[in-house]
Amino acid sequence: MTESKRIVPPLLRVILNADEEITKKFVLWGNSLSPLHALRMHFQALEITCHGIPWLVFWVAVTWLFNKPSLVPLQVNMLLALILDIVAIALLKAYFRRRRPMGNKDDAFAQIGPDNFSFPSGHVSRAAMVVFIFIFLYPVSIIFYPPMFAWVTVLAISRVLMERHYLLDVAGGLFLGIFEGILMSILWLSDENARWLFNCISDEKLEGGEFHV
Repeated sequence: MTESKRIVPPLLRVILNADEEITKKFVLWGNSLSPLHALRMHFQALEITCHGIPWLVFWVAVTWLFNKPSLVPLQVNMLLALILDIVAIALLKAYFRRRRPMGNKDDAFAQIGPDNFSFPSGHVSRAAMVVFIFIFLYPVSIIFYPPMFAWVTVLAISRVLMERHYLLDVAGGLFLGIFEGILMSILWLSDENARWLFNCISDEKLEGGEFHV
């Protein structure tokens, strides 16, 4: 039994066509300023800095290696946020199933399953969510704001210049990341609950914590 082709509403088709044309012009303009072949290696390195798998593995490792009571609330909540983002991106990409731009090369790091689709950008959503957390939910020093904003901006631009995504995909990822940050502000576990959850999962008791025995 063959799958019926999805019918795209006329208005949405107009928006997608415009997005494709504007993205194409943006890529041509960007390449005229700095040849893509000279920057692609840097863009690929940047791509890894916000891929879901390295982030998840890195954060799990940090949580297990540096399980200080003062860090556990951030570690646990960030893990929950990363899982939320990965699940949301997988579901949205599987639902929308927008194909990646024609110029995209099949050289992405660990591209599996729904990652083959384009909307929304998981890299941008993840970066936006992380920055939101470090500004509003677990504030860091203001001196880190410029590099964090630069990271998100350059990452978003690189996704388009590499032709991994259309501009609308990147915008969708940005809004999704902000929404995830707002959602995490509601779901954010208190210090006590975060440490309790950590103890339940790790079967350990934190030094100096309320649950230490």
